[in-house]
Amino acid sequence: MRVVVDLTRCQGYGQCVFLAPDVFTMHDEALLYDLQPADEQRRHVLRAAAACPVQAIHLDRTALPMPPPGRQQAGPQPPATGAASKDGRIVIVGASLAGARAAEVLRREGFAGSLTMIGDETREPYDRPPLSKQVLTGQVPPEHTLLPRLREVEAELLFGTPATGLDVAGKRVRLADGREIGFDRVLLATGTRARPWPDAAEGALEGVHTLRDARDAAELRQSLAAGPRRVLILGAGFTGSEIASVCRELDLPVTVVERGPAPLYNAMGGVIGDVAAQLQRDHGVDLRCGTTVTALESDGNGRLSGARLSDGSTVEADVAVVALGSVRNVEWLRDSGLAAGVWGVACDAGCRAVDINGLVTDDVFVAGDIARFPHPLYEYQFMSLEHWGNAVAQAEIAAHNMVSDQAHRWPHLSVPVFWSSQFGVNIKSVGVPTFADQVVFAQGSPERRRFVAVYGYQGRVTAAVTFDQAMWLEFYRHEIERAAPFPPDFRHVGGGADGQPAAARVPERLVAAAGATVVVTGHDPAERRASLVHPH
Repeated sequence: MRVVVDLTRCQGYGQCVFLAPDVFTMHDEALLYDLQPADEQRRHVLRAAAACPVQAIHLDRTALPMPPPGRQQAGPQPPATGAASKDGRIVIVGASLAGARAAEVLRREGFAGSLTMIGDETREPYDRPPLSKQVLTGQVPPEHTLLPRLREVEAELLFGTPATGLDVAGKRVRLADGREIGFDRVLLATGTRARPWPDAAEGALEGVHTLRDARDAAELRQSLAAGPRRVLILGAGFTGSEIASVCRELDLPVTVVERGPAPLYNAMGGVIGDVAAQLQRDHGVDLRCGTTVTALESDGNGRLSGARLSDGSTVEADVAVVALGSVRNVEWLRDSGLAAGVWGVACDAGCRAVDINGLVTDDVFVAGDIARFPHPLYEYQFMSLEHWGNAVAQAEIAAHNMVSDQAHRWPHLSVPVFWSSQFGVNIKSVGVPTFADQVVFAQGSPERRRFVAVYGYQGRVTAAVTFDQAMWLEFYRHEIERAAPFPPDFRHVGGGADGQPAAARVPERLVAAAGATVVVTGHDPAERRASLVHPH
């Protein structure tokens, strides 16, 4: 049995912990779990899934073997023809979370045609969030991070076969081994990879790591288990901060170097960044903000010995983790004619790809980390979201639209949700915190690291961040969707820190011309719609 919990949905009720304590554990409000529990736990896990109030637990109840990778499909194929609704030929490029979910939804929606999944990795799709958490601490082995198969998907699997090109006009996907796969419609979901250290020789030193896939996690776990003198982490975003948390949990000395003014600054702004900075320092992290690593140094035998920093100081370390963000896997689309670049692949709200002329394509769809889409709630600005929840939601929208006519297609209007567990605190956000000009602590206390911070932009609520207050997330999602006024005027038990808004201190961004407010209505994807509320 395989288990995965949608931690963007989980609100910390803990029913699963009571019903299956050998599988699920709760650290304050942060849920940890075994992704591949023993067979004797099946009955307990099924009861826990049924009891979950928000239905966040997904299971592979059948545990049937996957078809062997690379079966059938030998040699080039002619362009696909036929209807592009419930039959025909669909190709999914990218076999991770978004691609796997899209395949499941296509079959659920009644697609009965040929379905091919292309992936550059040789293994089955796996869940990435546990890599920087349970795997590094040794709680879960890397091989237990495989995603559950929610339904038996009849598909041709071409794993370990990267795509090298897309012929939009000829409707073909070119593969590295020379084959060409024809399609009626294609979904692009190739995701991202870890951004490497810019100096290849320094990045190749023994002891230097990135963290993106299961192999990376296994290698880093081995280095941490060896008990290094000090771990150096380059970057204090979510991945870097989570790795720092694991290091302190393992009682390892750790130095974090961050270019920005505070951890999590690029995602949540300076107000929450200050709280995150103090949280790290209180747990013994040597945090250096406003600083960069200028060089990684060798001991002369090919091993890392330390680093030089931009402020002239040095750090001795025998393990370093480069956590400088990600690179979108779009190079293979360079000559495709699509609007694809370092920013991702542009698409409309229905996940249809946009070409370099700004025209929407009918047969090419995009989902997951590489998708750059306009969100009505945020002045239709294009955004790319590397979130677990966004990959799932966007894949479902894309799959539905691939087999639907124009009148029955859905827009991707989900409000972004993100979560992180670090230093014993469960951090969750809803909306886009950096789309804000002010923030207020509506509930709780930042000093106690238990609060709700609400963000506003030009008088309306645009986001909320919670520290160990996850049950409020759904409430604030609704406030964002209805363009509720900011600052919020309701009173909660416990109150806010002082109730007064402060400057959000978010990274500088391009600001579009002022326009009408957008309101999202409806609950089911089939009825969710955006409407404009014009200023008087």
